[in-house]
Amino acid sequence: MSIAQPASEEIRVLADAGDEKPPRRRDGVAWALKGFTGLVLAALYFPIVVLIVFSFNDNIVTTLPLREFTLDWYRKALTNEDMLRATWNSFHVAFFATALTLIIGTIAAFAIDRTEFPGKNVFRRLVVLPLILPGIITGISMLNLFRVLGFNLSLETVILGHATALISVVVTQVYARLLRLNRRIEEASGDLGARPWQTFLYIVLPNIRSALIGSALICFTLSFDEIPVTFFLTGRENTLPMYIYSTLRKGITPEINAIGTLIIAASLTIILLSVWLLRDEGREEKR
Repeated sequence: MSIAQPASEEIRVLADAGDEKPPRRRDGVAWALKGFTGLVLAALYFPIVVLIVFSFNDNIVTTLPLREFTLDWYRKALTNEDMLRATWNSFHVAFFATALTLIIGTIAAFAIDRTEFPGKNVFRRLVVLPLILPGIITGISMLNLFRVLGFNLSLETVILGHATALISVVVTQVYARLLRLNRRIEEASGDLGARPWQTFLYIVLPNIRSALIGSALICFTLSFDEIPVTFFLTGRENTLPMYIYSTLRKGITPEINAIGTLIIAASLTIILLSVWLLRDEGREEKR
């Protein structure tokens, strides 16, 4: 008995020691992954930090060393009529292009999910083609179409071009969410006397809300800073990316840094708002 106890104790100690080694190796891999992730994030966000810092720099040239702190560039940016008009045009185009893609994309996603029609599989694959094609191809194609139809180039043609290029984002997001939607709750709604529009409004729409909000944010962001399609379809009115592109010959001015900082702040606000809107849905899914 006295011999068995030390032997078993030794076996237990060796087993515990063997169990401790893999976590150490895993900890090393975890720290390496964290370090690599930190480097990737630094490479992604350091230019944004530089933009924000130089928007408060008193030097008109974007170069080191930094001089005095100033808010003059924000004042000049907010009084630059051309820049403000271009910024408003970008919001105008992004808003209506996003609304158009949500309407058409949601209908298309429901058609793919709920109906059977000839060529459905081909349509489901072709609907993502505008997102795969380079923007310059989409822009030239839409330009030729508008010329054949006799449309004058304007912000409305830019909206149609952006909606065509981004509709696949909404279709794929909403369709993926509809595949995970329990159809029995719709049947139960109908059995309880709800009309189809009531079932959609009170049952289906809340369940696909996350896909709609997520795809809307993606479409708005992509439309706001889109250049290739806008370059071919815009008329006399410029969007903000086109305005910045046209001023590159003079170099990046602190005014552009200031308006970029304001756009970053607005983007963060939108992201936080979306997180706040979706927090309840995330809690329900965890339950």
